[in-house]
Amino acid sequence: MEENINDKDIHTCEKNCNDNCECEECNCEDYKCDNKLEKKKKKDEKHKYKEEIERLKLENKKKEEEVLIAKADLINYRKRKDEEISRMLKFCNEDLIKQILPIMDNFERAIKLDDDNLEDEVSKFLEGFKMIYCSMQNIMNNFEVKQIDGANKPFDPSYHNAIMVEHKEGVEPGMVLEVLQKGYIYKDKVIRPAMVKVSE
Repeated sequence: MEENINDKDIHTCEKNCNDNCECEECNCEDYKCDNKLEKKKKKDEKHKYKEEIERLKLENKKKEEEVLIAKADLINYRKRKDEEISRMLKFCNEDLIKQILPIMDNFERAIKLDDDNLEDEVSKFLEGFKMIYCSMQNIMNNFEVKQIDGANKPFDPSYHNAIMVEHKEGVEPGMVLEVLQKGYIYKDKVIRPAMVKVSE
């Protein structure tokens, strides 16, 4: 009895099948191999693109963080610069005032030479000194320069510079007994501490 052989069985190839066979019904081993390679290639490419996307996402996130840090640094720099400029403008006359203070001291020493007799030549001469000194004090007040009040006050190293110590009965230790040279505050900054004598 003859066996029935259909076309599909005849089409089963070993070496004689066309290399470009793309028939899905074909049981050709070459076709199956090519199909597997194509699928593997597409899978590898997909995996490669996925890795590239993840890498780009990480790189983009890193760049965004760098931009944020750069912005924060710029804001901080501008803030520091504005504060520095504001401070410079606030105390722009400090050096000039410091040079005027010794002149004020000399006027005060000269005025102290005056005695109770206001009719003598010395008093008349010093009258002009007093007028100049008052004018300079008004200018200092306009520029917010104030004297440090130290006499009979507790010693404060922020405002006072103790150059002498003296024991005095009835006075608590650490009190300012005498101001030997006036101190000055320019706005809210001590530009010259007062030289004082302190009780021990």
